[in-house]
Amino acid sequence: MTDVNRIDTSTPDTNRPSKLQLDEGLVRRGRQAASQIADSVTAFLAARTTVAIERTVLRLFGVDGVDSAGVPLPNAVVETVRRAGTLGAGITRPFVNGLIQTGLSAQALAEAVAHGAVSLADLPQAPEAAVVRQAQDLADVTLARIAANRQTREALLARLGKGRQPYIYVIVATGNIYEDVVQARSAARQGADIIAVIRSTGQSLLDYVPYGATTEGFGGTFATQENFRIMRAALDEVGEEVGRYIRLCNYCSGLCMPEIAAMGALERLDVMLNDALYGILFRDINMQRTLVDQHFSRMINAYAGVVINTGEDNYLTTADAVQAAHTVLASQFLNEQFALCAGVPEAQMGLGHAFEMNPMIEDGLLYELAQAQMAREIFPNAPLKYMPPTKHMTGNIFRGHVQDALFNLVGIMTQQGIQLLGMMTEQIHTPLIYDRHLAIESAKYIFNNARHLGDEIQFKPDGIIVQRARQVLQEAVALLEEIVQIGFFEALSRGMFADVKRAETGGRGLSGVILREADYFNPFETALRERLGLSAEHAGVKA
Repeated sequence: MTDVNRIDTSTPDTNRPSKLQLDEGLVRRGRQAASQIADSVTAFLAARTTVAIERTVLRLFGVDGVDSAGVPLPNAVVETVRRAGTLGAGITRPFVNGLIQTGLSAQALAEAVAHGAVSLADLPQAPEAAVVRQAQDLADVTLARIAANRQTREALLARLGKGRQPYIYVIVATGNIYEDVVQARSAARQGADIIAVIRSTGQSLLDYVPYGATTEGFGGTFATQENFRIMRAALDEVGEEVGRYIRLCNYCSGLCMPEIAAMGALERLDVMLNDALYGILFRDINMQRTLVDQHFSRMINAYAGVVINTGEDNYLTTADAVQAAHTVLASQFLNEQFALCAGVPEAQMGLGHAFEMNPMIEDGLLYELAQAQMAREIFPNAPLKYMPPTKHMTGNIFRGHVQDALFNLVGIMTQQGIQLLGMMTEQIHTPLIYDRHLAIESAKYIFNNARHLGDEIQFKPDGIIVQRARQVLQEAVALLEEIVQIGFFEALSRGMFADVKRAETGGRGLSGVILREADYFNPFETALRERLGLSAEHAGVKA
């Protein structure tokens, strides 16, 4: 495992003065424990691939579309190799050999395999050197396209401006991509910096990616490559109109995590929900499957310059936000280390947390302030993603608007990077355009009027805020050091996060995890490791 991207745990960041007087030695212990956990898990993952990773390889080769039965071509081709019992060596060798032997394009070969006109297993075998060379050439072409997308983003940000943090992040969730475009354009004109297209309910449990533009989702819109393309074009257009680059966010999670990362990289998405544990805890996806997929998906996101968002806010929907605050910090430490293992730099880590304490508790605002300030100080270079109150929103729009205002005040005081705005109509309906307008108007008012409030404030050394932060840090480090002793998978089975217990061999998707053969070959993984500065040690890849 390379260390080129790992944070030096012996050298604390001193660029920002600490207001909480956190114990730097304790922070180092937390980071070291998380690093040990991530390293042990990454070594386990490196011996495995998944059906989703192999489908991703085909998508990156240029395979798209569906067969006559509506089955995505990447699924159809991978399934033929899986049935032959050779997927442990990867999809690359039989597929690229097929390209050489037939002279077809990647798309045409996939269609021929799906329709039974070509059997990859029955083709003569080209020399190994020829297969490797062509696979590497194809990988270079795709990675050049992704790099060009990244350059386009950087050029647009330089010309139109990056905006001021916290970036205003809102969601659209109509189920119809064309209606989402209307709402997204409206939000951008109102002042939004990031548009997240909420996915259709249950898509994370589909072991395939739907195809084409979609107009019928449930609580959101299906994540498809065509939908990504449609929304990207719309946001580029409205960005020129408002003179501001509008970032596009979607959800890189579930059983197709790496495929969605690849689609996002190809269509220049900017932000991806990509948590290490979310699918395990809240969608009951097998932990082996999730973590193997998560590692490769993060390598793609890292190379594409995509900011990942982690989902620690979700822990507080099933556990009490006061009692479980240390699990949020522990998970942030873990997500940071898993991200570094995959080559994601700190500047692309939107580590998550949330303003989810019961608003009726005394001094709750002080506890929220302690948590947010602590995250800012421990992860000074990460664009932290701060989530709004949802669990304790009741439908009382007046109280809800005040809760959101306090959330926004804490966000600007503690210099959060990404602020997902709360809606006063939370718990009533999916936000209407005017709900979103009021939320953006309120956030902009508070961000402007309190822009430098945090610079003016120091906390009492023995006060509630400082003592609360220290307590949470101590508990988080104790939790991580316990996990080092018992093992990460065992910790998940004991319900140490979000009060949710998951078995190592339980949940959905385990059958899609495959042990790698000694000759496993994935040219994209090899190239990404080289370009991201990651070692091939434990990777099981052909060097």
